[in-house]
Amino acid sequence: MVPLNRLRRRMQGFRSQPALISMAAILAALALWAALTGQGVVKPLFLPKIGTVFQAFLDAVDGQIDGAPLTEHIAMSLLRVVSAFLLAALIGIPVGLATGLSPSLRAALDPFIEFYRPLPPLAYLPLVIIWFGIGETSKILLIFFACFAPVALAARAGVTAAAADQVNAARALGASRWQVVVHVVLPAALPDILVGLRIGMGVGWTTLVAAEMVAASTGIGQMVLNASNFLRTDIVLMGIFVIGAFAALFEFGMRWLERRLVPWKGKV
Repeated sequence: MVPLNRLRRRMQGFRSQPALISMAAILAALALWAALTGQGVVKPLFLPKIGTVFQAFLDAVDGQIDGAPLTEHIAMSLLRVVSAFLLAALIGIPVGLATGLSPSLRAALDPFIEFYRPLPPLAYLPLVIIWFGIGETSKILLIFFACFAPVALAARAGVTAAAADQVNAARALGASRWQVVVHVVLPAALPDILVGLRIGMGVGWTTLVAAEMVAASTGIGQMVLNASNFLRTDIVLMGIFVIGAFAALFEFGMRWLERRLVPWKGKV
C-alpha cells in the first residue's frame, strides 16, 4: 500500500503543476527542433533553424516581407477574424436559442445549418466570391460562415440544460416567456454558449488563410501563402507561429471569461 500511496501523491503533484509540464514539453520540442536542424538531419527547405525563423520574424517586423510591416498584416487579420466572430455571436446565439425553444423553427433551419456545417470553407469560397466579389465583405463572410454553425448549435444544445422544474417554477411565479428565457434558459445555456464561442473562434482562425486567398494585399494568411509559393519555409513557420500565438491569446481570454461568467461549471 505504501508504494501505491506514494505513487498517488506523485500523480497529484503532477496534476497541480500543469504549467510546468506544458513548459517542459515546449522546451523539449524546441530542443529536438534545434538538434535536428543543427545536425543537418532535416534539410532547411523542410525545417529551417530556429534562428532563421526568428530572423524572418524580425524582417517581417521591419516591413521587409510583402512590402508591409508585420503589425499591418496582424491588424488586418485581426479585423477580419474579430468582425466575423462578433457577427457570428450576435446572430448565432439568438438563432441557437430560438431553434432550441421552438421545434418548428428548428425543423425549418436545422437542415440548412447541418448541410453546410461539415463543408470546408474552400468548398464554398468560389460561390462567396461570385456573390460578394473580392473585397473585404467576402473575406469576413467566409470566416462568419465557419464560425456561425458551432455557435448556433452550441446555443441550441444549451437550451436543454434548463431544468423543467426551474422553468415551471418561474412560470408559476408569474414570469413571462421573455423573462423565463432571460433569467432561466440563458443562464443555464451560458456554459454551452461559451464553449461554442471558443470553438467558433478556433474555426475562424483556421479559416483565415482561406479567406485571405481572395485577392488580399495584407494579412498573415496572405503572407504565408505568398511565402509558400517561393518555398520560404521560414516565413511560413513564422506566420504559423504568429497565428497560433493570437489564437492562443483568444482561447485564454475565452477561458478567463468562462471562469468569470460561469464559475459553477464543473462544480455542481
